[in-house]
Amino acid sequence: MTDSSSSSAELLSGLALGSFRLNGQFLQVAEGLARPAEMTAAWWQVLGAVLRDPLPVAGVARVMGMTRQGVQRIADLLVERGLAEYQPNPAHRRAKLLQPTPAGREAIAKITPGHQAFADRLVEELGADAARDCLAALHRLSTALDHLTTPP
Repeated sequence: MTDSSSSSAELLSGLALGSFRLNGQFLQVAEGLARPAEMTAAWWQVLGAVLRDPLPVAGVARVMGMTRQGVQRIADLLVERGLAEYQPNPAHRRAKLLQPTPAGREAIAKITPGHQAFADRLVEELGADAARDCLAALHRLSTALDHLTTPP
């Protein structure tokens, strides 16, 4: 293996391990933020995906980078608990649209103050410009991975 190929392999490993660690850290933060609403991070993630516009389960999975089966399981739980509901989808008879109920919106509203406070602390810790740079780097990394993993 050449220096350049071993260095690119090390970079990939470092990016992957760093991303896995960040994912774990964000999930830990999200679990804490969701707790006052008696929700989990996963419930918040799925419900948050449909706050603006209802989506089919497959659409939520695409947006959130989750499996369709995982989203389906969570969506069914949210519906069972009265936090979301399925609506007919004019574009696809069998793929119903998931949308929050008023109780689901109330649950998200309970999370919002803690979310804002943590966001303020994180941006203060990093600095606004560095936070924007981190976000831009994550977008570039995600776009590159999409290009390399999406079939033509």
